[in-house]
Amino acid sequence: MGGMSLFRDDGIVLRTQKLGEADRIITLLTRGHGRVRAVARGVRRTKSKFGARLEPFSHVDVQFFARGSALVGRGLPLCTQTESIAPYGRSIVADYARYTAGTAMLETAERFTDHEGEPNVQQYLLLVGGLRTLAAGEHAPGLVLDAFLLRSLAVGGYAPSFADCARCGLPGPNRFFSVAAGGSICVDCRVPGSVVPSPEALLLLGALLTGDWETADAAEARHVREGSGLVSAYLHWHLERGLRSLRFVHKA
Repeated sequence: MGGMSLFRDDGIVLRTQKLGEADRIITLLTRGHGRVRAVARGVRRTKSKFGARLEPFSHVDVQFFARGSALVGRGLPLCTQTESIAPYGRSIVADYARYTAGTAMLETAERFTDHEGEPNVQQYLLLVGGLRTLAAGEHAPGLVLDAFLLRSLAVGGYAPSFADCARCGLPGPNRFFSVAAGGSICVDCRVPGSVVPSPEALLLLGALLTGDWETADAAEARHVREGSGLVSAYLHWHLERGLRSLRFVHKA
């Protein structure tokens, strides 16, 4: 017989699912325990502050009750207490472009943390920072999303190159781009299916990956759209199946 344990962690609510008549299953990406699914009892029965804090996009401090060792048990742990750290959802859900971009960010974070209970601090911090930036409205939602997707890929070990050749390392800029080859490639390394993006689109993507917002914010709309197409193709290649939410993302 396993014992019982209480543990606390802070996390971002990724999604919720109905359970029975009044409960919900809450999926969170936490700092110390990675992706966690837990039951929040009674949150659908009344408009309680407890339930309101456990909505998608919320940054919360949660106390969990589990049978067994933390996340190792026969059933899901229970959310027993929660405190709000930052209600990012308030400003995100009020704007369609922010909401669709944010939803894609939550789905991406869940996809890049496949195994429950395994810490992924880099992805967690990336999501917190991305939602904070999105909620603040300082940059176009599409740019924030693409920056988040590129950095998630980099954290996952799939960092694309937007200058030097991804195959031989020839200093860039290089003319061709291949999602299968890892990004920019030179003429000698060109593979079937390579495309020839504009230099401006590659410059934009490099800026988003490194956090050069001055360059990113100054990009023309056509180059933003072109860059988003490359990011989407690169992401789909490495995830092997597309994000459901990406199709709804507002395009300027």
